[in-house]
Amino acid sequence: MSLLTRSFPAPLHVDISAGAINRLHDVISDSRIAPDARVAVILSTGSGVQFRAQIEKQIAHADFFELSDGSLQSADEIADKLSSYSSVIGVGGGRVLDAAKYAASKANLPMIAVATNLAHDGIASPVSILEHDGTRSSHGVSVPAAVLIDLDIVRNGPVRFLRAGIGDVLSNLNAVADWELAREVNGEEVDGLAASMSRTAATSLLHHPGTIDESGFLTTLAEGLVLSGLAMAVAGTSRPCSGACHEISHAIDTVFPEKSAPHGEQVAVGALFATFLRGATTEFNQLHDALFRHGLPTSPKDLGLTTEQFAQAVAFAPQTRPDRFTILEHRNLDQVELMRVVSDFVAAL
Repeated sequence: MSLLTRSFPAPLHVDISAGAINRLHDVISDSRIAPDARVAVILSTGSGVQFRAQIEKQIAHADFFELSDGSLQSADEIADKLSSYSSVIGVGGGRVLDAAKYAASKANLPMIAVATNLAHDGIASPVSILEHDGTRSSHGVSVPAAVLIDLDIVRNGPVRFLRAGIGDVLSNLNAVADWELAREVNGEEVDGLAASMSRTAATSLLHHPGTIDESGFLTTLAEGLVLSGLAMAVAGTSRPCSGACHEISHAIDTVFPEKSAPHGEQVAVGALFATFLRGATTEFNQLHDALFRHGLPTSPKDLGLTTEQFAQAVAFAPQTRPDRFTILEHRNLDQVELMRVVSDFVAAL
């Protein structure tokens, strides 16, 4: 009898622990990831450079490429230089890892993601966000062949990055709710495995009693970010982790670029508003309490926006993803109704 299953891309190695970067050599020793010693290392001109010595001690034949920005042009330029290498290592935050994933995919090479912060869920995702002509564009890429997250490194990074990562993972709750709404209203297919992975990542964090000062909590956060990326790989779309929350964040970036805050902070407020708009009182209170406890913004004011400005962003939000159905498209509020709901949301905080 044949076994009916499906396959989906996933890393061959995932190491989330203290000192993980010092085990990079073990990953490179896997011939599935690095067929030979010709390794290209992409790191940022900022935080990534400080880890160069640690990498050089472990990999004798590595060439280093410093990335000054997260633009499509820079990623393309690096990709054009990778023809003589067998694998790529990206070391840094979201911009570097996205550029490294893109460059490695374009060169058809396996890529190892060494994350130096936990600000985003793109560490293991099949998507790269790159800047081009003043906007940020999404590009489909291969999932990293290996993921290393050194807890000693990420805990010593900016606290705001950790909080942004919390916001990004918790926003999954809204993304899945929007996906299920699209199924109910429009018959959109929901991948149950991807939805479960995304929701599990968020609920594990939502109910965790710890704080960012504790290794156990940081491990759960890191696992949640990796699991979120893999949920997108399973679904073949960002749908499990991106709903009205992300539409609102993209709208803030577009309409009020001078007000832009870290992505995770904006999607956190977006998710909280969308949950309020959905009328899910229990979920709203749980999400609000978790965001507040971890020091994340919960209101437009916390993002530097007036109530009116936030309403403008919400009104524009559906235009950022015209192919995506969320609670915003479902309610389809006119200007007067939207201003009233946003005012009620602010009053409820």
